[in-house]
Amino acid sequence: MGVINYTFSFNAFFYLEMVVYATILILGGTEAMNTQKEVLKENKMGAMPINKLLITMSLPMIISMLVQALYNVVDSIFVSQISENALSAVSLAFPIQSFMISFGVGTGVGINALLSRSLGEKNFKEANNAANNGIFLAIMSYFLFLIIGTTCTRYFYECQTNIKEIVEGGYSYLTICTTCSFALFGQLVFEKLMQSTGKTFYTMITQGVGAITNIILDPILIFGMFGLPRMGIAGAAIATVIGQIIGMSLAIYFNITKNKEIDIKIKGFRPNINTIKEIYSVGIPSIIMGSTGSIMNFGINKILLVFTSTATAVFGVYFKLQSFIFMPVFGINNGMVPVAQC
Repeated sequence: MGVINYTFSFNAFFYLEMVVYATILILGGTEAMNTQKEVLKENKMGAMPINKLLITMSLPMIISMLVQALYNVVDSIFVSQISENALSAVSLAFPIQSFMISFGVGTGVGINALLSRSLGEKNFKEANNAANNGIFLAIMSYFLFLIIGTTCTRYFYECQTNIKEIVEGGYSYLTICTTCSFALFGQLVFEKLMQSTGKTFYTMITQGVGAITNIILDPILIFGMFGLPRMGIAGAAIATVIGQIIGMSLAIYFNITKNKEIDIKIKGFRPNINTIKEIYSVGIPSIIMGSTGSIMNFGINKILLVFTSTATAVFGVYFKLQSFIFMPVFGINNGMVPVAQC
């Protein structure tokens, strides 16, 4: 029970911190919006000084990775009030969720690099081709994790622990997150399309609204407030998915109404192998770099579960907070890729 008491003492602080953090994402994009207006007539990749360009490219990626990690952190805060095993179940899901984020962000980095280069060259046909193939890759990524989620989730937990509450709770949580991951990949890709054309203000809106939605819905669905049934761990996953769906919906809307530089066409689309190769020639290194932490997390969880589930729960809290330190570094690295490609 020590880890639960520890978590309780920080609940109010973390809840307030996450609400403030997510609100800043919405309100903090004014400067980026002003910068975007200055380079509206010419794509930023060819018009902006290199130091400002690097900040402009890196900041949205840092925020995107932090917000996606924030979903699991917020879930853990509320799930910890159910039981220690419930917290362990959500903590064990983090490596898979982190891998999905790395996969989506890495793909987005490749799309961003190709799009930014094409727009800098004023090659709008190639830019549209990159955008359409990027959406195709988001769909394929979803199907990949849909298969993983429906076939491997239970084994993923059973190979780490035989505690029934952890296995059943984790299976429920991770199955929902993976089978509904279309929203995660859709949000990431459509955000990258806006980032490529300098519309970082709108990406911050989509990220902030999605995160705030998750924070609000978590306690409602987990504990059954306002007449809704008590869903427990599954409620945390559903809140996460709803937040991601809202974020994706806003990203699609802003791309259609605000992102006039890119023409997205579904009718008559055919995947282009060469374009996909170009995207992943840049994206795969980012995917690998982001996935190393997931592999390490999985390995340490297996070791700690030999001793006690409490150790796993504590390490899960530590690793999630630690990720907020390292993800800015990954974001800067990912922001450098499209700049170097131009």
